[in-house]
Amino acid sequence: MADSALFIGWGEIVRGRETEAASTFTETIAYWARLQEEGVIEAFEPVFLEPHGGDLQGFFFLRGDAEKLAALRVDEEFTQVVMRAGLIADRVGVVGAAIGERLQRQFENWSEAIAVHA
Repeated sequence: MADSALFIGWGEIVRGRETEAASTFTETIAYWARLQEEGVIEAFEPVFLEPHGGDLQGFFFLRGDAEKLAALRVDEEFTQVVMRAGLIADRVGVVGAAIGERLQRQFENWSEAIAVHA
C-alpha cells in the first residue's frame, strides 16, 4: 500500500498556449497510466480546482512507494514532463508527501518530539 505521494501542482496556463496545454495534459495522463501499469506508481489522480482567487489551478496526486517516487523525481523522462509543463503553465511545482503508514509514523515521531520539548 502507498506510503508516499507526489503533489504536482500548476497555476494559470500561459495565454496563447491553451491548445498545447490541453494536449500536454492528455499526454501526461497517458504517462501516469503507463507508470501505473509498470508498477512505478500505485495510482494517480488529476484534479482541476474551481476558481477561488488563488494561484493553484490544479494538480496531479501520484501515490506510491517512497523509494520508487524518490527515484522517479530524478528520472529523465519525469524531469522532461515537469519542464514541459513549466513552459505552458505558471508556478509548476513538485512536492513530496507522506500518506498512509508513513504519515502515521511521522505523526508519532512529531508527537514524541513535542513531548521531549514540552
